[in-house]
Amino acid sequence: MLSRLLVKNYVLIDSLEIDFPEGLIIITGQTGAGKSILMGALGLVMGSKADASMLSEGSENCVVEAEFDVEPGDAGILDIIDENGVEWDNGHLIIRRVVNRSGRSRAFVNDSPVSVQVLQDLSSNLIDVHSQHQTLLLSDKGFQMDILDYFADATRLREDCHTCWHKVAALKKELAELDARIARIAGEREYNEAQFARLEAASLREGELAELEEEQKQLANAEEIKTGLCAVEELFTSASSDGEALSADSMLKEAEKLLAKVGRFIPAASSLSERVEECRRELDDILADVVQMNSRIELSQERLDEVEERMSLLYGLMRKHDCADEAELIALRDSLSEALFDSTLLEEKREELMGEIASYESELNKTAERLHEKRTAAAASFAEAMTLSVRNLELPYAVFEVDLTSVPVGPSGADAVQFRFSATGRNAVDVAKCASGGEMSRIMLALKAMKARYANMPTMIFDEIDTGVSGSVADKMGTMICDMGAFMQVFAITHLPQVAAKGNAHYLVSKDIDPQTSKAVTTIKKLSHEERVLEVARMLSGSVLTDAAVANARSLLESF
Repeated sequence: MLSRLLVKNYVLIDSLEIDFPEGLIIITGQTGAGKSILMGALGLVMGSKADASMLSEGSENCVVEAEFDVEPGDAGILDIIDENGVEWDNGHLIIRRVVNRSGRSRAFVNDSPVSVQVLQDLSSNLIDVHSQHQTLLLSDKGFQMDILDYFADATRLREDCHTCWHKVAALKKELAELDARIARIAGEREYNEAQFARLEAASLREGELAELEEEQKQLANAEEIKTGLCAVEELFTSASSDGEALSADSMLKEAEKLLAKVGRFIPAASSLSERVEECRRELDDILADVVQMNSRIELSQERLDEVEERMSLLYGLMRKHDCADEAELIALRDSLSEALFDSTLLEEKREELMGEIASYESELNKTAERLHEKRTAAAASFAEAMTLSVRNLELPYAVFEVDLTSVPVGPSGADAVQFRFSATGRNAVDVAKCASGGEMSRIMLALKAMKARYANMPTMIFDEIDTGVSGSVADKMGTMICDMGAFMQVFAITHLPQVAAKGNAHYLVSKDIDPQTSKAVTTIKKLSHEERVLEVARMLSGSVLTDAAVANARSLLESF
């Protein structure tokens, strides 16, 4: 139930904090006093749209905070709390909405930031609000089905049906996408097979092109390379033809010997001899590498032609497929292979999907059938209960009927519902087309009372549901609302004294001019017994209170 409401800087409300009890709570006030403002503030914590016009003049933000006491084991609330990482305070729920001057808002549940959608999900489990214009719901087939399902105790079955239907719809969508993919692959198979065959025949290897380019460079310049390497060998090993000049190796050996001899007299010369020996060994290694390199260089026009042909093939494939290197060609080849092979796997996947769809459709049809049976079994007793309830509101000949017809299976099952009504007891027709304003108010109250009894909604708010009725009908509607307050918290915003006299607690909404700021300010206060007598008397007689009105008001309150 709603135990506390705090409002700051919301339209004409500067600051308001008020506690609410259990049972039936009456809210009254003159037209224009601000009852709709109070409902708007409550709507914020229920997830309604926020904008900057909600802020009172001169304020930077507005805050609305509602505190609820919830059954600790309420599964619907617990699921929402768990899914959104909100701390559960053992049945204590504080919902806060803050709107800044730009119109942007932030929402919190037990001080944890949440989305507006979370507020809407929570409020659907916490409060049912009947606004002045909600009689339009009488033409809403979804609303009619909701009421019937609550009465038939079929809401869980309907949820199962909804889940099954959406699962089937999702699987059918996946199947359609899979069929399109299979068809596309089939249409491209011949082309893909040709492309794959050419890439597969190319025996692609990552890094091959760089190796070929290096080899081609050597083969194309093999003669020049060999000439250079032979000249290096000759410089290292050959002496002059007249014998006067020694080879590089011979010169270094001779220098090494001479320095070794000098080393007997100058120790430093010995180290020079060692260094010359190291140089000679290094030159020997270099010569060995040159000889080996020279031996590997081959003068082969045939091999050059092979390399250039292979390079041409690779370059051609890269241009054709718009690939930067062999790695991309290999990736393309593998993807073509996968696509060709994938068609078999996709066919297998299709068979699996068909099996899943058949299974879920079977479950959906069974669930829809059980749902139909429950609705059919409950329809007559629901119609009888509604007829009795409406007749108790001074429509003695009224009849209320429930018409169930079969439709293709959907998220709500395989039924369509229509509520039919006749105030005279003859020729019942669609309830939204036949009732007057007063009759619609009475039907709506009876439906809401039915929902309250079977939906386990902790709080219900009636915003002038008694519009269009008066006198003894108003008194009976007040009694019905009062009966609802015996097992849930009910707020009744009303202009009728017969209804106002029924409540456990009475709050007055008023609008005054602040003498300091000259601004209109809306306030709400809980009335004492004597204040309540005067308010009911005002509702009876208007702005001028008479002794008769006061006596009548006191009689109304005492009779309750």
